[in-house]
Amino acid sequence: MEDLEEIKKRILELRAQINHHNYLYYVLDSPEISDAEYDALMKELKELEKRYPQLITPDSPTQRVGAPPVEAFGIVEHRLPLLSLGNVFSREELFNWYRRVKRLAGNREMDFVCEHKFDGLAIALIYEDGLFTVGATRGDGYRGENITNNLKTIHSIPLSVPRHLAPPRFEVRGEVYMPRSAFLKLNEQRAKQGLPLFANPRNAAAGSVRQLDPAVTASRQLDCYIYMLGWVEGVDAPATHWEALNYLKSLGFKINPYNRLVKTIEEAAAYYDEWVDKRDTLAYEADGVVIKINQIELQRELGDVGREPRWAIAYKFPADEATTTLKEISISVGRTGTLNPVAILEPVEVGGVIVSRAALHNEDDIHRKDIREGDVVIVHRAGEVIPEVIGPVLSRRTGKERPFSLEEKLYDPKKGYPACPVCGSRIVRPEGEVMYYCPNAACPAQVKERIEHFASREAMDIKGIGEALAARLVDEGLAKDYGDIYYLKDKKDRLLSLEGLGEKSVAKLLETIEASKERPLERLIYALGIRHVGEETARLLAGHFGSLDKLAQAGRDELMRVPTVGPKIADSIVAFFLNEDNRYVIDKLKKAGVLTKAEKATTQAKLPLEGQVFVFTGKLNRFSREEAAERVRLLGGSAKTDITSDTTYLVMGADPGSKASQAQEKGIKVIGEEEFLKLIGEV
Repeated sequence: MEDLEEIKKRILELRAQINHHNYLYYVLDSPEISDAEYDALMKELKELEKRYPQLITPDSPTQRVGAPPVEAFGIVEHRLPLLSLGNVFSREELFNWYRRVKRLAGNREMDFVCEHKFDGLAIALIYEDGLFTVGATRGDGYRGENITNNLKTIHSIPLSVPRHLAPPRFEVRGEVYMPRSAFLKLNEQRAKQGLPLFANPRNAAAGSVRQLDPAVTASRQLDCYIYMLGWVEGVDAPATHWEALNYLKSLGFKINPYNRLVKTIEEAAAYYDEWVDKRDTLAYEADGVVIKINQIELQRELGDVGREPRWAIAYKFPADEATTTLKEISISVGRTGTLNPVAILEPVEVGGVIVSRAALHNEDDIHRKDIREGDVVIVHRAGEVIPEVIGPVLSRRTGKERPFSLEEKLYDPKKGYPACPVCGSRIVRPEGEVMYYCPNAACPAQVKERIEHFASREAMDIKGIGEALAARLVDEGLAKDYGDIYYLKDKKDRLLSLEGLGEKSVAKLLETIEASKERPLERLIYALGIRHVGEETARLLAGHFGSLDKLAQAGRDELMRVPTVGPKIADSIVAFFLNEDNRYVIDKLKKAGVLTKAEKATTQAKLPLEGQVFVFTGKLNRFSREEAAERVRLLGGSAKTDITSDTTYLVMGADPGSKASQAQEKGIKVIGEEEFLKLIGEV
């Protein structure tokens, strides 16, 4: 018969270990154990609690997920109002706020705490005897919704805190948010399922927290920062907000590491200036900074005005979203021939600049978001990123809006088919792809970007030909395609006539062009700009075929024998070399003396992993899967994401996915991380 006291002791040990590792992983982002080890601890705890349900407590880590769905949210009365903040939008307004509170405080000394203004959902959490008992939304500031079970699924919210350190009862306040990466992943999943997309991480976080089923909330990868101590019973509260934050951190709450204590309002303004330029580097959305008077007693004396505290202010970043009218969806042609829908907008200020054009990605995305010409739309701009149309404002529809069809937009009645808007070639949409293409490499719209790509450092490395000169060469009629680069020596006088190009710079340019003729074959293949062919694939193609002629003659099946080349890449290569205009440009390169054969490699030592194909699954301890793949490439092998018949090894780390069973079914050798390290010589 098992000793119940020993079982209870083991359960307490497991809970302590799991809570410790939760804190390291979700709060400090510094895990000490692998996912597999963590899962083993959780599995043991679940099994013990299943056998001894009388030992289950509300703060057990097993109680984060699986609470039964509630019929409706209950109501929680906030003991202290959970108010929203007043806003300022300029330095002048910030200093006016400061002078006002300084006057109300009788000119007493004060310092400030600066924090990011998270774009999420405000919450209040109540702890009693160290246990998390109630969690609520802001609601109307006085009454919020009881979402306790949902908040228990967020791993950065502790289910319990050390009783010997915590007050008997207290409340903390924070912000639930969805990291940018989780937001993108969630929308990708919803797109695949044909579900409406969330407009932004804030809406996604709010929608995720207010689910009737906590299991749905648990699946959404939410996070939470605590930003203040609300109220406390049984002990004296810290005298300053900064001390309170550090105290809460000592209890295990996740506190933003970017918080800063400053002495003056000028330093607070400098904090804003720092983050207005860096906000897009954050893992979460922030729409401003919050500046709080540090002294708690002074906060109490200043009190509230209306529904806003006098002692804090939100200094908002320039708005990165705005609404405007989508006048038309036009089509632009990219470097590789992609036909890109572009929103032509009624000009509107977004993020401090006037925006009149915005990205729409592709036709499928337009249909998924139900964006129509004539809609009032939401436009988002983050930093220097190209503005993007998030979606329509459905309540503003009049019925006159026009659904979009790319083929109808580009249909040429004289030709009887949809045609490239620049060169008139018949457009194509390869099976399984979301983009339409113009297959003509000599299409004028593609030429400038193709020349820039051809001359780039990773390709033929022709220093001096960048975006500006590539455009001028085309505009001045000096180049109709990248093959013409090698005939510029015959047009030296015209080059010298271009503003900004002198005798020395032209001579240097022509010298660099001449030297580029000897670049390795793999660089030339990459420079051609074949869709889906990146640097790694170009290297493998050069090694397999040895010459541009053999590559041009290869069929789909032969191409697919090259590691990393699947049906999509093979079809793209075949289509490229079948195009008459592309063959014409390649002939120009050959006549100019550009090297189109690989140098003999017989004198080179064979790399240890040459010809071997690796796939990785699960979590590796030594390095990430991408780092492992890079080591394979450096040793002559190749790395793929999917198992195919040519896979040599599946390297299996902790917590592997379905690839392990796929490898066994196909007879692929499965090795562990230690064996992999031996293969690459790192043990």
